[in-house]
Amino acid sequence: MLTLRQIRHFIAVAETGSISAAAQASFVSQSSLTQAIQQLEVETEARLFDRHAKGMTLTHQGHQFLRQSYLILATVDNAKRSLQLGTENVTGQITLGVTSLVAGYFLVDLLKQFNAYYPNVEVKVVEDERQYIEHLLVSGEIDIGVLILSNLEDRDALQTEVLTHSSYRLWLPPLHPLLERESISLADIANEPLIQLNVDEMEKHAQRLWARAGLKPNIAMKTASTEAVRSLVAAGLGVSVQPDMAYRAWSLEGNMIEASKLEDSIEPLDIGLAWRRGSARPELVTPFLTIARENSAKRRPA
Repeated sequence: MLTLRQIRHFIAVAETGSISAAAQASFVSQSSLTQAIQQLEVETEARLFDRHAKGMTLTHQGHQFLRQSYLILATVDNAKRSLQLGTENVTGQITLGVTSLVAGYFLVDLLKQFNAYYPNVEVKVVEDERQYIEHLLVSGEIDIGVLILSNLEDRDALQTEVLTHSSYRLWLPPLHPLLERESISLADIANEPLIQLNVDEMEKHAQRLWARAGLKPNIAMKTASTEAVRSLVAAGLGVSVQPDMAYRAWSLEGNMIEASKLEDSIEPLDIGLAWRRGSARPELVTPFLTIARENSAKRRPA
């Protein structure tokens, strides 16, 4: 499929007459531009440029495509302006429920993007345990929840949508002997001192993980602080199995933390949205869903 990036790169090369000049003007690498043009010619099944020693000139088909490219970008810009003008006039209030671990890693970007499109909508946030957020959703006291969906109980009463999956990895201090292995399993770390995160039902996830493996971990410490887990691991006081969404390469003290893939088949955490099923959806839930989906798409690796 054609992308806006390809079209913008095509226009840059067409206007400057060379890959090097277009790269300089667009602040991208020459290899990225070359690849974009090649992909575009494959997608359009047309030769858009004549290549020669002094640069690149448009073919007849290239000139035709350039006119259409300008129209495409103009249409996109007009659509953006019309949406922004329209959303600025939207007013009201939306109440979100969020659990603590999700709040730390997903909420800020999501609210920032929603506020950019809907600056006159008041957003209220309720942070609490999953069970209470679920209760408020079912009772209609909050409009939508942003939370870990893996432990939801009242699924018949709630509509859900997974935005992302967060896989588990093993956190270790630098130079740990396990880092020399080609593969690491839960069995390899069962006797290691384990730092357990006890927030947002992570203890329940951990218990399920170890039970499925038929192993009993050597839990050295439990904490409700993700930063404490990082500091303890980085200091060499234990290892920890944590979802990727919480990983950062450095502790607050500036010590490094390694993360290694586990060979065990471990179900990832499902992070997403939940709202009440079967009733009239609050008006602002639909635009919030749209923004949340866009935000999630930006987070996915290319």
